[in-house]
Amino acid sequence: MDSDPLLLPRPVPFVVGHDGRPVSKSSSGRWSAALFIIGVEVAERFAYYGISSNMITYLTGPLGEPTAASAAAVNTWSGVASMTPLLGAFVADSYLGRYRTIMIASLLYLLALGMLTLSSVMPTLHPHMCSGTSCPPTQFQIALFFSSIYLVAFAQGGHKPCVQAFGADQFDQNDPEESISRSSFFNWWYFSLCAGTVVTILVLNYVQDNISWSLGFGIPCIAMGIGLAVFLLGTKNYRYYLLEEKSPFARIGRAFATLVQSQIRAHKVSGGSHPTTSEEDGYTQILQSDQSKLEEEGGVPSARQVEEAKGVLRLFPIWATCLIYAVVFAQSSTFFTKQGSTLDRRISSTLQVPPAALQSFISMSIVAFIPIYDRILVPIARKFSKIPTGFTLLQRIGIGMVLSMIAMVIAAVVETKRLKIARDYGLVDLPSAMIPMSLWWLVPQYVLYGIADVFTMVGLQEFFYDQVPDALRSLGLALYLSIFGIGSFISSFLVSVIDDATKRTGDSWFSNNLNRAHLDYFYWLLAGLSALELVIYLFFAWSYVYKKKASTALSS
Repeated sequence: MDSDPLLLPRPVPFVVGHDGRPVSKSSSGRWSAALFIIGVEVAERFAYYGISSNMITYLTGPLGEPTAASAAAVNTWSGVASMTPLLGAFVADSYLGRYRTIMIASLLYLLALGMLTLSSVMPTLHPHMCSGTSCPPTQFQIALFFSSIYLVAFAQGGHKPCVQAFGADQFDQNDPEESISRSSFFNWWYFSLCAGTVVTILVLNYVQDNISWSLGFGIPCIAMGIGLAVFLLGTKNYRYYLLEEKSPFARIGRAFATLVQSQIRAHKVSGGSHPTTSEEDGYTQILQSDQSKLEEEGGVPSARQVEEAKGVLRLFPIWATCLIYAVVFAQSSTFFTKQGSTLDRRISSTLQVPPAALQSFISMSIVAFIPIYDRILVPIARKFSKIPTGFTLLQRIGIGMVLSMIAMVIAAVVETKRLKIARDYGLVDLPSAMIPMSLWWLVPQYVLYGIADVFTMVGLQEFFYDQVPDALRSLGLALYLSIFGIGSFISSFLVSVIDDATKRTGDSWFSNNLNRAHLDYFYWLLAGLSALELVIYLFFAWSYVYKKKASTALSS
């Protein structure tokens, strides 16, 4: 932008090109680089949702697992898949860097998808074991299937946090123009992913349900290979942030240790009583004394590093209060799908919608709403709030929580109606019979899920990328993903506990015969937990002070 020739080309601080040399802003990064990175992530999400969106159907169908056990298995797998990014972020930020981690993760992904395709082909390799159209799975097939999907979980642990962080790295946060582009990047990143997910769910789920599971798993493998090739094409355009000589994880860890030691000493000094102002000043001196001593011993953290450690700790209340949102999120690929399988899904005399394809309404609503949010809502909100992004990050997350709670209420009401129709038509004991109720009844809850994601999901991505220390941005996105990992574990735990408790006194809430189940009770429970979560979240959000601009707190 500068016309002074002495200032051109302008280098980006702490950033190099693929050859290890400093790069200029004009010849690297920005949208021309980010688009290649978006390309590989679309392929990865195509592969991931090609597996996860219809996994419960594969488990209850070809593998013959019960409904409750299948839902728990899907939630557990999803939880693991959302926790492995913590390991991937550690490796990327401490040793390999994001680019190399993405490369290795993509290759592992291809191996896992190849194994998964092989596991689904196995029954056709032994046709003598099949009776009619039924081929009971062998123990080896089951073992290969679960080994494959958990290798997928491990591979995406290195892929997911690094690709998004690497994409955001292509925009300089210290450049006003590029900073705005980076905020917009998170919106359009999610838009691209969800557009790809629509195709995944509509096409792959149809192939899996009506043509072949082998083909349905093989296509994602091919897509992942194409995505990796696209990613490599952008190698010369990328901006690469230099790794620090000392692991940022170790640096923050030492700072945590300093904080803990200082708190223990301060607690002993006060005798456990509430500190006075003079005592608080004394605690600050203790912390500074501990730091000086450690620095003399070569041991460690500077004041800046201790502040960074405090900054990471401040994220925990926001992280914890988003867990119920993740529990609600987990239902769309499990019980919502099983509900849909009982309804009238016909759209013509010969064609009906696969149950898992109903999830496409989430992605379609996201694709439709993100341009509205980015181009209409944000400019309008900006005029009133005077905030460049329209809403603060925590405001954005909170709005999505409200919509998620409403979606659960609607889901409970619709399920109550479905059960009533089953009773009215005498279909309670006919679990395979079609309920005379259109699939369109489920659409509102899916659409609200999608709109809620535009607020909360994207808001969480940007929040955890922006609020962690700069050297730990992969960790920040891994922390965001871990919300959904822990949320899936909580969902799995709730399902298991409620299933055991309710089937002792009659039909389980999650009975294989959904007409005797009570998913409506479960949805009401989640709606109540969502309301409680929202109250606690608002308490912490109002008091949160942002890392860079304290004036942009939720109270602004």
